[in-house]
Amino acid sequence: MEKPLRMVVLSVSAGAGHLRAAQALCAAAAQMPGIEAVHVDVMDLVSKGFRNFYSRGYMGLVEKAPEVWSYLYQHTDAAPKSLFNRFRRQLERLNTQKLKKEMAHLAPDVIVCTHFLPAELLSRRLRKGKPTPPVWVHVTDFDVHGFWLHPHMQGYFVASEEVAARLEGRGMGREHIHVTGIAIMPQFSQALSREAAALELGLSPDKRTLLMMSGGFGVGGIESLVEHVAKTMEEVQILALAGRNEALLGKLQEIATRHPGRVFPQGFTRSIERMMAAADVAVTKPGGLTTSECLAMQLPMLVVSPIPGQEERNADFLLETGCASKAVDAASLLFKLKALFQTPERLAHMRRQQKAVAKPHAAKDIVETIVKATLKPL
Repeated sequence: MEKPLRMVVLSVSAGAGHLRAAQALCAAAAQMPGIEAVHVDVMDLVSKGFRNFYSRGYMGLVEKAPEVWSYLYQHTDAAPKSLFNRFRRQLERLNTQKLKKEMAHLAPDVIVCTHFLPAELLSRRLRKGKPTPPVWVHVTDFDVHGFWLHPHMQGYFVASEEVAARLEGRGMGREHIHVTGIAIMPQFSQALSREAAALELGLSPDKRTLLMMSGGFGVGGIESLVEHVAKTMEEVQILALAGRNEALLGKLQEIATRHPGRVFPQGFTRSIERMMAAADVAVTKPGGLTTSECLAMQLPMLVVSPIPGQEERNADFLLETGCASKAVDAASLLFKLKALFQTPERLAHMRRQQKAVAKPHAAKDIVETIVKATLKPL
């Protein structure tokens, strides 16, 4: 029996999207013969202090001081050799030494990075001529920041033709850029019955259903929006998703007691596709993975509270392609929700636009491209 191709997928748990993209790639690889995929979260290989600084520090910054993150996002993109970037790289080098040992232990034939940190570290190894398997990069937003751009990468997988054009504008050869979409789990490509999904979740299939999501780490005041909608739109039932945020789940459960049979709090789930199938509209932050999942499910979106930088760019893509609307505050949210529900033809148009731009098989396409390139005879 031939030795399977070993693909190591490297992610970083700074937000949920990078992890979910890595998991989607591994799930796609598992459905193909002759491939062994291993997922490694680089944050599992660093000290607790650095992990808290890198992951929790990022989430704290975008939630508590978004204007600071906005400045850093723009400044570091425009000035890759800035003092901040030099300090960041040195700090990363000092705290990621275990990654080298882990790669030696796993002995991959090919590496895929769903976060820029491992791509940067491996690019340095390649520059120094150290033995390193081919490294691919999967950008997980409808945007690309300078953090992602590194020499010696085998190729880049991006969400849209515009992102590909922007990479070309930064000097990357088009032959190294693959427009695949963002990797999502295979179940988002399946046709699901709205009625069956609603009954499974304890919902009325005949009522308008709103799926309100806060993102994987519960950034933003989604609980106040749920309360606001529940008070003023009595004809709507609400699936309110807290992700892994236990404190937020508790707040949503309190709201549910005030609106019995209309607010349905949900914690972390591995079947979000069933909630999307049961819903008519999703109120969500425009993360790259969440929006790609909604596009695949043809679930119209009303986006709220985008993180400055990458999520703002994601929102721009959704609005420009007619796949979403945007609310800037609670009053705007109610106004636009009512408008959407009162004009079913607009919701139908959004679904058609989503179908046109969705790439539900991105994970499979990425893995197939990597396998073909890796096994290509010299």
